[in-house]
Formats: sequence, structure tokens, C-alpha cells
Amino acid sequence: MLLFVDNLTNVDFSYLDPTRGIVGETWLANIRLHGDLNEQSMVCDFGRVKKVVRNWLDTELDHRLAVPAHASNISVQENGDRIALIWTLTNGEQISLECPRQAIALVDAETLSAESIARWCEAQLETAFAQKLDKLELSFSTESIDGAFYHYSHGLKKHDGNCQRIAHGHRSRIDIWQDGAKAPNLEKHWAELWRDIYIGTREDIHQALTIEGVDYLDFSYQAPQGQFTLRIPHSHCYLIDTDTTVECLAEHIAAETARLHPNSQLRIRAYEGINKGAEAYR
Repeated sequence: MLLFVDNLTNVDFSYLDPTRGIVGETWLANIRLHGDLNEQSMVCDFGRVKKVVRNWLDTELDHRLAVPAHASNISVQENGDRIALIWTLTNGEQISLECPRQAIALVDAETLSAESIARWCEAQLETAFAQKLDKLELSFSTESIDGAFYHYSHGLKKHDGNCQRIAHGHRSRIDIWQDGAKAPNLEKHWAELWRDIYIGTREDIHQALTIEGVDYLDFSYQAPQGQFTLRIPHSHCYLIDTDTTVECLAEHIAAETARLHPNSQLRIRAYEGINKGAEAYR
């Protein structure tokens, strides 16, 4: 017998890619449980499935940076509740990070994909259910977006929850109306500008430096969970003067778009993952 729950929950996180760098992502989680019927004539109670899987994903993957532990181009050092890593891109540039261990998901894989992360999650979840199951399957899918979207990563140092982690992210749509009509060209502009981008706050820049001809930015801040530092190529960054909450991002898009189109009435709807976000107007 098979029990399934589609679109059980979604996870917002970032992961390391050898060519794209730090990639912000939002995935929907789908679960399949194979087994015999229990004394309640169920494979497993839906309430238990939802609670166990949601809690595990919220704790172990959501708002973390997923790292392929067995990649040949990574160096990882753990020291108590701290972790430091260096990720070398295919072009020789590097991304380095030091932060609390809880901000990182060390995935038992050489490369990261929806499939490899799902297999890692399955291995951890198999012991989370009290009753015997023949098989547990997890898969990830993405929101169907008919239009423009971008992948961005960021950190919110003032947040008292997991958004404070310096490298977590989202796959987000963008809707813009200009003078009351949908403006796909403006949406495409922002989708291209923020493709696989790290959106950083200028006041969080500790230093700018050049190493072997590559310009880097060092971001650093103290947050409730601890000290976070990130070194990333300048070319992977987009800088703003405010925090990087979705409210501030919507306001930034509105202000920059109005600067280029001063005589237009604008409505900006910026998303943070799926079905949530902020609107700004000019």
C-alpha cells in the first residue's frame, strides 16, 4: 500500500554549485510511504506524516546552506559548534564561509541536486517514524511560474529566527505593473539582474579585497545565533543600502524602476519563496 502527500511543505534554502556559486532555492516537498496497514487500517496517520517530515525539514534543511560533503572542490573544518568551509568554483574563484554549525546542511553527496538532496533526506527520515515502513520516498519539485523569477541568497542579521543565517535563499517570482498594465520587460530585467545573486547590505561589508586578480567582498556580522562571515566574488553580489528583507527588496525595486521610468505609476510585487512577499508603489 502507498500513502502519498504532495506539496507537503516547502523549504527555502541555498546550496553550493560549482559554476553558479551560492544558489537560492525554494522547493516543494512530496512524500511517499510504502507499507502494510496498521491496526487503524492506515499505512501511517496523515497528521504524523505531516508533523514528522515538516519538523525535520524545518530543522535540518530550511534556511540553511546545503553543502556537498564529498565534493572534490570543497574544504570543510568543524570546530565545536562552528564550521568553516572553502568552495572552489570551476573558474578558480572561491567562496568561503565561517558560521555556526546549525546554519549548514552537510549533505552526504558529491554534487547537489533535487535528487541527491532527497536521497540524503530519506536516509535521515527513515528513523523518524516509530512504525515499520517498507519504503520511504521523498521528492522535491518547484513552483510553476509563468513569467519571470530569480534565485537570490541573503542574510538578515537583525532577525531572531533562522533568517539571520548569512547564506540562505529563495527562488522567487517578480510581478510588476506599469501604469496599470503588466510589464514583462521590467520583470525580465530584474530576473536577469538577480539571477543566482547574493544580495548584501553595504553596512555588513567588512572589507573589499583583490586576490589573484579577482575582486572579493567580505561580509561579517554578529547575530543572535553567533558570528557569521562570508567571502564571495564581487561579481556574484548585488548591494543595497538597507536590510535585505522582502519589504526592503520590493521598495528597492520600486525606487530603482521609478528612477528609470519617472513618469510611470508602478506597482511592485516581490516574492520571498512561494505565496508570500511584499508590495511597493511609486
